[in-house]
Amino acid sequence: MIKVDIFTFNPVQENTYLLSNEKGDAIIIDPGCMFFAEQEELKNFILKAGLNPVRLMNTHCHFDHVFGAKWAAETYKLEMYLHPEEQKIMEGATASAKRFGMDFENYDGPLHFLQDNDTVMLGTDELKVILAPGHSPGSICFYNEKQGILIGGDVLFRRSIGRTDFPYGSHEQLLESIRTRLFVLPDETVVYPGHGQSTTIGYEKRNNQFLI
Repeated sequence: MIKVDIFTFNPVQENTYLLSNEKGDAIIIDPGCMFFAEQEELKNFILKAGLNPVRLMNTHCHFDHVFGAKWAAETYKLEMYLHPEEQKIMEGATASAKRFGMDFENYDGPLHFLQDNDTVMLGTDELKVILAPGHSPGSICFYNEKQGILIGGDVLFRRSIGRTDFPYGSHEQLLESIRTRLFVLPDETVVYPGHGQSTTIGYEKRNNQFLI
């Protein structure tokens, strides 16, 4: 069974996710820990919980979601998994952050690519990769059908959607992704977004002004 822990980091208030199982294996998703204190918070949590990070994954690679990627990779001897369309976003993340007055040392290690419908295993638990572009060209979500949970990145928020005014963004494509890739999931599916509080597919079908 997957346990989901949430950490809100950096000036953009990004949600970093730590998924773990009963054996203590863990996946770090979207490490946004920009400052030393944030890195220590995540590190101490992992240490006290007795967890062993076995994989580093990103839903997408806008700068606020990769602030801590280099640190996480070096600390836990991990390499990044992402959709191939996000490589160009990753490579431009430092320059993008500087335009917002922020600076960081970007991840520069090996990249491993995830494709739509791939399955990522955490022990015996499955995470299905769902491609949902629009906010970013290679935005992916991680879905565990058994528990009904979705790590959604910046695709769908509570009563809102991801912004599409960044390079390679598309409002129309994002709406299409949500309707055809996410809204086909069971209504009770819990969505853990890249910012803000969690929601459910059913709640967003009924209440999201962008999609009603």
